[in-house]
Amino acid sequence: MFTRLKSIFATSGGNSSADNDIRLNVYATVSPLPKPSFPHTLLGERDLSDPELHGHLEGFIGYTLSRGDGEMTHTRYHVMRHLQRVQHHVSLMLSSNALPEFARWACQANAIVFDDDGRICDPEGRVLIDSQGAGDPAAELPYPADALERKSRSEARLLADGIAVPGTLPPIIGEHEVQWRTADEVAGRVMALLAVSAFAEGIRDNDPLDLEQIRERLPAAFSYFSQAEQAFLQAATPDTHVVTQMGWRYESTAILAWAAGLWPELPSPGKICDVSGLTGHLLDASAHGLPPTHGLRPANEILDALDETIRWHWVIREAELGRREFPPNVIPGVIRERHHALNWLVGFERADWDDVTTPT
Repeated sequence: MFTRLKSIFATSGGNSSADNDIRLNVYATVSPLPKPSFPHTLLGERDLSDPELHGHLEGFIGYTLSRGDGEMTHTRYHVMRHLQRVQHHVSLMLSSNALPEFARWACQANAIVFDDDGRICDPEGRVLIDSQGAGDPAAELPYPADALERKSRSEARLLADGIAVPGTLPPIIGEHEVQWRTADEVAGRVMALLAVSAFAEGIRDNDPLDLEQIRERLPAAFSYFSQAEQAFLQAATPDTHVVTQMGWRYESTAILAWAAGLWPELPSPGKICDVSGLTGHLLDASAHGLPPTHGLRPANEILDALDETIRWHWVIREAELGRREFPPNVIPGVIRERHHALNWLVGFERADWDDVTTPT
């Protein structure tokens, strides 16, 4: 793996013979990529339009996790998360004299750097993980400025509610890192979630809906069901746990409808969504197919909701582990559904709906 990483762009540009020239592989999470202003030789560049980049990043994550004793550490985990968000991979050659300018550019690109000695470094050149798995305690994972500011705002809002969360919880993605779902994808997901929620509610209340009834009222939903949702709808005797899980999907419906501008406001995390009002509104809006959207809400609004949701979710999990009291002003099921839906919306781990994870 190390040899492949070192030589992946070898045929693209060639190497300089100057003793002070340095070859670096750059892994940037923002798009568009800032234009380098320092003297360099470009050996290769690719973005997510290259079908091989995803496999390369998966291989690099494997390399990262295999260094040293392979034990999962805070740094190793967040290097992995960074690599999952990478949108540009650049290989270049530069003089050591250009390193200060390179560091400023790498910060703007929100990049980590891999050198020919097998070290993964932060933009300043401090070693996050070397070839033996060790690192410099002073090294820092880069995060976009807007993500850091959002983290501070979320912490302040939670503290105002009497909830303190540790400052070591990292920021979420920044606005220029997100790979948004399209408005039509979101509208379709809203319809699918509304259908499975209503179906689960009918089973729970011993008044099950016929699939043809759902098809008549929500025809667009049938093009957007996930595999797990299709299995649920077609099961002769649905599992009780799955019925409960699908019943909570009203909360996912509400957050995505809000994000797509199909629902006016986001309730507090201590309130169940207005199921009756939401259902009636979406049924009226989708009478002839997908409900019309005019694009997603501003990115900062959606990301603010996600950042705060993740911190609430951390609090809930700590309470479930018995390490703190459950907060009185939040409903765990609401937070879990919001986290799942928003992670899907921002393309977390590039996962499909059934495979979305919600780490905190």
